[in-house]
Amino acid sequence: MSLLVVGLSHRSAPVSILERASLPSDTQAKLLQDSLAAEPAAEATVLATCNRIELYADVDKFHAGVAELSTLLAQHSGVGLDELTPYLYVHYEDRAVHHLFSVACGLDSMVVGEGQILGQIKDALALGQDLHTAGRLLNDLFQQALRVGKRAHSETGIDRAGQSLVTFGLEQLAQGADVEGWARGKRALVIGAGSMSSLAAATLARAGVAEIVIANRTLARAERLAEILTEPGGTGVAARSAEMVAVGDELGRADIVVSCTGATGLVLTGDAVEAAAEGRDEPLYLLDLAMPRDIDAAAHRITGVRLVDIESLADASADAPMAADVDQVRGLVADEVAAFGAAQRAAHITPTVVALRTMAADVVASEVARLEGRLPGLDDKQRAEITQTVRRVVDKLLHAPTVRVKQLASEPGGAGYADALRTLFDLDPETVASVSRADLNDADVKNRGRV
Repeated sequence: MSLLVVGLSHRSAPVSILERASLPSDTQAKLLQDSLAAEPAAEATVLATCNRIELYADVDKFHAGVAELSTLLAQHSGVGLDELTPYLYVHYEDRAVHHLFSVACGLDSMVVGEGQILGQIKDALALGQDLHTAGRLLNDLFQQALRVGKRAHSETGIDRAGQSLVTFGLEQLAQGADVEGWARGKRALVIGAGSMSSLAAATLARAGVAEIVIANRTLARAERLAEILTEPGGTGVAARSAEMVAVGDELGRADIVVSCTGATGLVLTGDAVEAAAEGRDEPLYLLDLAMPRDIDAAAHRITGVRLVDIESLADASADAPMAADVDQVRGLVADEVAAFGAAQRAAHITPTVVALRTMAADVVASEVARLEGRLPGLDDKQRAEITQTVRRVVDKLLHAPTVRVKQLASEPGGAGYADALRTLFDLDPETVASVSRADLNDADVKNRGRV
């Protein structure tokens, strides 16, 4: 296993750099394709959220892999390599596994314990599978990360350590007041219809807002989200859709605005916000969850406007107390990292063991055939008994060594046992490789059905 992750997040880089380095979906696809075209990477996938950009790859050379992946991130993000490098972090092998498992559990999130990251990890794996850039290692890794994250939320109290980014943002807007009491009766405008915007709309509906307007570039998606909010069994809130060209008018009627789009430019300019705030009796509350930002940062300085964005959320979350449950999750992560490493090391030797047993079976078949040539008078019963006896001898000779070598291979530093077996028994490298390819194809089919 030669797992490498190169990335940056809210912990390593200022929001201004994260904002510039954000990767639209089409750019993510091109990054993955270029990563595989680069010599050090055999497989790759990218985890890109509002506060992290991480490129995962299976590489055969550490230093060459770091250099190549860093260069590719710079090229596709549009941030120069010299400017980007100080904010990049690198994790390798078990440390890379530990990092992803911690991310999946919400330990590395801006709001500790938030669960939205699990959906984003699932999307990252699906992208790698769709583009055929995620192979056996990354399939196994990301599938296990999802299971570890789910364990953390179901078996520990990590959910008590923090809320979703939406809830946390609304709490910051409410400035210590109960969100339901603060939001009740207000009119809300949600810009965007993706997963984060949908969560924001549902959260606002549960908090008791009087009306929600959903604005989106694709009107059909806005209409569908509005229908979900108002349909029987839904939240019961009054909801309607609007085209993006109507956002200026809707802004003037709204009390709370949540924006999270994939736009590369500003959705709400400072002038638009100032015009909407003019003459109001109550403040205009703005929550910007987009990266890069949707709302002009100049809105912070406008009288009668309270803006909470990713940057201010990062500052607020740094002061949030850590829950005692975090220690329990850290212990879970440590155990899962050790188990994953042992399983990967054991799996690494399996093709060699299979190749060894295949070679032994071929030797048995060859020797039995030679015996039949020397003793043509053997009947079927005698021939079967001799064949079975030889097979039992070979199986008994190979049983203890193959069981023991799998145990040894699962321990740290055990990767060399596969090389030792291949050398001692002069195994054909192509036979071992063919077993590995067959395993990889079977795993790919199985894993694609599980996402």
